[in-house]
Amino acid sequence: MATSLRGRGGGRERRTRFDLRRTTFGFVLVALVVAGGGAALRAAWRSAGSHPVAAVALVVPALAAAVVILRRRRRARRVARTVTDAAYGIVDAGLAELDAAGAARPQGRPRPAGPVDYAALDPYAFEEAVAELCRRDGCADTEVVGGAGDLGADVLATTPDGRRLVVQCKRYGPENRAGSQELQRFGGTCYAVHEADIALVVSTGGFTEPALDYAQQCAILCYGPEELTAWSEGGAPPPWVSAEERASGFSAP
Repeated sequence: MATSLRGRGGGRERRTRFDLRRTTFGFVLVALVVAGGGAALRAAWRSAGSHPVAAVALVVPALAAAVVILRRRRRARRVARTVTDAAYGIVDAGLAELDAAGAARPQGRPRPAGPVDYAALDPYAFEEAVAELCRRDGCADTEVVGGAGDLGADVLATTPDGRRLVVQCKRYGPENRAGSQELQRFGGTCYAVHEADIALVVSTGGFTEPALDYAQQCAILCYGPEELTAWSEGGAPPPWVSAEERASGFSAP
Protein backbone atom coordinates (compact mmCIF):
# COMPACT_ATOMS: atom_id res chain seq x y z
CA MET A 1 0.00 0.00 0.00
CA ALA A 2 1.36 3.43 -0.95
CA THR A 3 1.25 6.29 1.59
CA SER A 4 2.13 9.94 1.24
CA LEU A 5 5.12 11.42 3.06
CA ARG A 6 5.35 15.16 3.57
CA GLY A 7 8.81 16.66 3.60
CA ARG A 8 10.02 20.20 4.08
CA GLY A 9 12.76 21.85 2.13
CA GLY A 10 13.34 25.36 0.83
CA GLY A 11 9.95 26.53 2.17
CA ARG A 12 8.06 24.25 -0.21
CA GLU A 13 6.21 21.00 0.47
CA ARG A 14 7.08 17.99 -1.64
CA ARG A 15 4.96 14.82 -1.68
CA THR A 16 6.53 11.46 -2.40
CA ARG A 17 4.71 8.16 -2.82
CA PHE A 18 6.30 5.41 -0.76
CA ASP A 19 6.37 1.92 -2.28
CA LEU A 20 7.99 -0.87 -0.26
CA ARG A 21 9.06 -3.02 -3.20
CA ARG A 22 10.42 -0.06 -5.17
CA THR A 23 12.33 1.26 -2.15
CA THR A 24 13.76 -2.17 -1.38
CA PHE A 25 15.10 -2.59 -4.88
CA GLY A 26 16.46 0.96 -4.70
CA PHE A 27 18.42 0.18 -1.53
CA VAL A 28 19.75 -3.00 -3.14
CA LEU A 29 20.93 -1.00 -6.14
CA VAL A 30 22.60 1.62 -3.91
CA ALA A 31 24.26 -1.18 -1.90
CA LEU A 32 25.67 -2.63 -5.11
CA VAL A 33 27.01 0.79 -6.11
CA VAL A 34 28.56 1.31 -2.66
CA ALA A 35 30.06 -2.18 -2.72
CA GLY A 36 31.51 -1.50 -6.15
CA GLY A 37 32.91 1.80 -4.97
CA GLY A 38 34.47 0.12 -1.94
CA ALA A 39 36.09 -2.50 -4.14
CA ALA A 40 37.47 0.25 -6.35
CA LEU A 41 38.89 2.09 -3.32
CA ARG A 42 40.54 -1.08 -2.02
CA ALA A 43 42.08 -1.68 -5.43
CA ALA A 44 43.32 1.92 -5.53
CA TRP A 45 44.81 1.61 -2.02
CA ARG A 46 46.69 -1.54 -2.97
CA SER A 47 47.91 0.11 -6.13
CA ALA A 48 49.09 3.14 -4.15
CA GLY A 49 51.55 0.96 -2.25
CA SER A 50 53.40 0.08 -5.42
CA HIS A 51 52.88 3.37 -7.32
CA PRO A 52 52.96 6.26 -4.77
CA VAL A 53 53.43 8.99 -7.39
CA ALA A 54 50.34 7.90 -9.31
CA ALA A 55 48.38 7.67 -6.04
CA VAL A 56 49.26 11.26 -5.15
CA ALA A 57 48.24 12.34 -8.63
CA LEU A 58 44.82 10.75 -8.08
CA VAL A 59 44.28 11.89 -4.49
CA VAL A 60 44.93 15.60 -5.15
CA PRO A 61 42.16 15.97 -7.80
CA ALA A 62 39.81 13.92 -5.61
CA LEU A 63 40.36 16.26 -2.65
CA ALA A 64 39.87 19.28 -4.88
CA ALA A 65 36.62 17.84 -6.18
CA ALA A 66 35.45 17.20 -2.61
CA VAL A 67 36.17 20.83 -1.64
CA VAL A 68 34.23 22.10 -4.65
CA ILE A 69 31.26 19.85 -3.83
CA LEU A 70 31.22 20.95 -0.19
CA ARG A 71 31.18 24.60 -1.25
CA ARG A 72 28.38 24.01 -3.69
CA ARG A 73 25.83 22.17 -1.61
CA ARG A 74 22.92 23.05 -3.80
CA ARG A 75 24.61 21.63 -6.83
CA ALA A 76 25.59 18.56 -4.83
CA ARG A 77 22.00 18.08 -3.79
CA ARG A 78 20.89 18.36 -7.41
CA VAL A 79 23.49 15.81 -8.44
CA ALA A 80 22.39 13.47 -5.64
CA ARG A 81 18.73 13.89 -6.63
CA THR A 82 19.60 13.16 -10.24
CA VAL A 83 21.48 10.02 -9.30
CA THR A 84 18.64 8.89 -7.03
CA ASP A 85 16.02 9.49 -9.72
CA ALA A 86 18.15 7.58 -12.21
CA ALA A 87 18.48 4.67 -9.78
CA TYR A 88 14.73 4.57 -9.20
CA GLY A 89 14.20 4.77 -12.94
CA ILE A 90 16.29 1.64 -13.38
CA VAL A 91 14.37 -0.07 -10.57
CA ASP A 92 10.98 0.92 -12.01
CA ALA A 93 11.97 -0.39 -15.44
CA GLY A 94 13.06 -3.70 -13.94
CA LEU A 95 9.86 -4.03 -11.90
CA ALA A 96 7.77 -3.25 -14.98
CA GLU A 97 9.49 -6.06 -16.86
CA LEU A 98 8.86 -8.47 -13.95
CA ASP A 99 5.18 -7.50 -13.80
CA ALA A 100 4.82 -7.91 -17.56
CA ALA A 101 6.45 -11.35 -17.41
CA GLY A 102 4.12 -12.38 -14.57
CA ALA A 103 1.05 -11.20 -16.47
CA ALA A 104 2.16 -13.18 -19.52
CA ARG A 105 2.23 -16.49 -17.63
CA PRO A 106 -0.86 -18.68 -18.16
CA GLN A 107 -3.17 -18.56 -15.15
CA GLY A 108 -4.68 -21.77 -13.84
CA ARG A 109 -5.37 -24.89 -15.81
CA PRO A 110 -6.55 -24.65 -19.42
CA ARG A 111 -10.23 -25.36 -19.88
CA PRO A 112 -11.47 -27.38 -22.84
CA ALA A 113 -13.07 -25.26 -25.54
CA GLY A 114 -15.98 -27.70 -26.10
CA PRO A 115 -17.48 -30.98 -24.85
CA VAL A 116 -14.91 -33.52 -23.73
CA ASP A 117 -14.83 -36.92 -25.43
CA TYR A 118 -14.14 -38.94 -22.31
CA ALA A 119 -14.15 -42.26 -24.16
CA ALA A 120 -11.20 -41.03 -26.28
CA LEU A 121 -9.01 -40.41 -23.22
CA ASP A 122 -6.54 -42.95 -21.94
CA PRO A 123 -7.41 -44.44 -18.51
CA TYR A 124 -5.11 -42.16 -16.52
CA ALA A 125 -6.27 -39.02 -18.37
CA PHE A 126 -9.85 -40.10 -17.72
CA GLU A 127 -9.18 -40.30 -13.99
CA GLU A 128 -7.64 -36.83 -14.09
CA ALA A 129 -10.67 -35.49 -16.00
CA VAL A 130 -13.09 -36.88 -13.40
CA ALA A 131 -10.95 -35.41 -10.61
CA GLU A 132 -11.05 -32.03 -12.36
CA LEU A 133 -14.86 -32.16 -12.41
CA CYS A 134 -14.81 -32.74 -8.64
CA ARG A 135 -12.46 -29.77 -8.14
CA ARG A 136 -14.57 -27.58 -10.39
CA ASP A 137 -17.65 -28.25 -8.27
CA GLY A 138 -15.99 -27.45 -4.96
CA CYS A 139 -14.47 -30.72 -3.71
CA ALA A 140 -11.51 -30.10 -1.43
CA ASP A 141 -8.42 -32.31 -1.27
CA THR A 142 -9.22 -34.00 -4.57
CA GLU A 143 -6.49 -36.42 -5.63
CA VAL A 144 -6.00 -39.18 -8.16
CA VAL A 145 -4.89 -42.36 -6.39
CA GLY A 146 -5.57 -44.98 -9.07
CA GLY A 147 -2.88 -47.53 -9.83
CA ALA A 148 -1.49 -50.81 -8.54
CA GLY A 149 -2.89 -51.57 -5.10
CA ASP A 150 -5.54 -48.85 -5.17
CA LEU A 151 -8.20 -51.30 -3.91
CA GLY A 152 -10.81 -49.92 -6.27
CA ALA A 153 -10.35 -46.20 -5.54
CA ASP A 154 -9.19 -44.01 -8.41
CA VAL A 155 -10.20 -40.57 -7.09
CA LEU A 156 -10.59 -39.43 -3.48
CA ALA A 157 -12.18 -36.11 -2.53
CA THR A 158 -14.09 -34.22 0.12
CA THR A 159 -17.43 -32.76 -0.96
CA PRO A 160 -18.34 -29.14 -0.16
CA ASP A 161 -20.46 -30.33 2.78
CA GLY A 162 -17.57 -32.39 4.22
CA ARG A 163 -18.39 -35.93 3.07
CA ARG A 164 -15.76 -38.37 1.80
CA LEU A 165 -16.17 -39.18 -1.89
CA VAL A 166 -14.61 -42.34 -3.37
CA VAL A 167 -14.70 -42.72 -7.17
CA GLN A 168 -13.82 -45.63 -9.41
CA CYS A 169 -13.26 -44.73 -13.07
CA LYS A 170 -13.93 -47.18 -15.91
CA ARG A 171 -12.80 -45.87 -19.26
CA TYR A 172 -14.51 -48.41 -21.52
CA GLY A 173 -15.63 -48.44 -25.13
CA PRO A 174 -19.32 -48.28 -26.07
CA GLU A 175 -19.50 -52.09 -26.40
CA ASN A 176 -17.88 -52.80 -23.04
CA ARG A 177 -20.11 -52.14 -20.03
CA ALA A 178 -19.12 -52.43 -16.39
CA GLY A 179 -20.52 -55.65 -14.93
CA SER A 180 -21.78 -56.78 -11.55
CA GLN A 181 -18.48 -58.47 -10.59
CA GLU A 182 -16.64 -55.16 -10.98
CA LEU A 183 -19.27 -53.40 -8.88
CA GLN A 184 -19.03 -56.11 -6.23
CA ARG A 185 -15.25 -55.71 -5.96
CA PHE A 186 -15.69 -51.97 -5.56
CA GLY A 187 -18.52 -52.47 -3.06
CA GLY A 188 -16.25 -54.65 -0.92
CA THR A 189 -13.68 -51.87 -0.45
CA CYS A 190 -15.33 -48.47 -0.94
CA TYR A 191 -16.99 -48.45 2.49
CA ALA A 192 -14.95 -50.89 4.57
CA VAL A 193 -11.48 -49.84 3.36
CA HIS A 194 -11.84 -46.29 2.01
CA GLU A 195 -14.56 -45.24 4.50
CA ALA A 196 -16.67 -43.64 1.80
CA ASP A 197 -19.67 -41.51 2.60
CA ILE A 198 -20.45 -41.42 -1.11
CA ALA A 199 -19.34 -44.19 -3.49
CA LEU A 200 -19.39 -43.45 -7.22
CA VAL A 201 -18.51 -45.48 -10.30
CA VAL A 202 -18.09 -43.59 -13.58
CA SER A 203 -18.08 -45.71 -16.75
CA THR A 204 -17.84 -44.40 -20.31
CA GLY A 205 -19.36 -47.69 -21.53
CA GLY A 206 -22.32 -47.76 -19.17
CA PHE A 207 -23.39 -50.62 -16.91
CA THR A 208 -25.11 -53.98 -17.19
CA GLU A 209 -28.48 -54.46 -15.54
CA PRO A 210 -27.11 -56.82 -12.84
CA ALA A 211 -24.45 -54.19 -12.05
CA LEU A 212 -27.09 -51.51 -11.63
CA ASP A 213 -29.18 -53.80 -9.40
CA TYR A 214 -26.18 -54.51 -7.15
CA ALA A 215 -25.25 -50.82 -7.02
CA GLN A 216 -28.76 -49.89 -5.93
CA GLN A 217 -28.65 -52.45 -3.10
CA CYS A 218 -25.29 -51.10 -1.87
CA ALA A 219 -26.04 -47.38 -2.36
CA ILE A 220 -23.34 -47.02 -5.03
CA LEU A 221 -23.94 -44.24 -7.54
CA CYS A 222 -23.45 -45.20 -11.20
CA TYR A 223 -22.67 -42.59 -13.85
CA GLY A 224 -22.72 -43.75 -17.45
CA PRO A 225 -21.86 -41.67 -20.52
CA GLU A 226 -25.13 -39.69 -20.46
CA GLU A 227 -24.86 -38.81 -16.76
CA LEU A 228 -21.18 -37.96 -17.15
CA THR A 229 -21.87 -35.62 -20.08
CA ALA A 230 -24.70 -33.89 -18.22
CA TRP A 231 -22.48 -33.41 -15.16
CA SER A 232 -19.57 -32.15 -17.26
CA GLU A 233 -21.65 -29.64 -19.24
CA GLY A 234 -23.62 -28.36 -16.24
CA GLY A 235 -26.93 -29.92 -17.24
CA ALA A 236 -27.14 -31.95 -14.03
CA PRO A 237 -25.99 -31.44 -10.44
CA PRO A 238 -22.85 -33.16 -9.12
CA PRO A 239 -23.30 -36.79 -8.03
CA TRP A 240 -23.12 -35.94 -4.31
CA VAL A 241 -26.21 -33.71 -4.47
CA SER A 242 -28.99 -35.55 -2.63
CA ALA A 243 -32.24 -36.72 -4.20
CA GLU A 244 -34.12 -34.17 -2.11
CA GLU A 245 -31.96 -31.34 -3.44
CA ARG A 246 -32.45 -32.61 -6.98
CA ALA A 247 -36.21 -32.74 -6.50
CA SER A 248 -36.24 -29.18 -5.17
CA GLY A 249 -34.87 -27.97 -8.47
CA PHE A 250 -31.46 -27.49 -10.03
CA SER A 251 -30.33 -24.61 -12.21
CA ALA A 252 -27.24 -25.08 -14.36
CA PRO A 253 -24.42 -22.56 -13.72
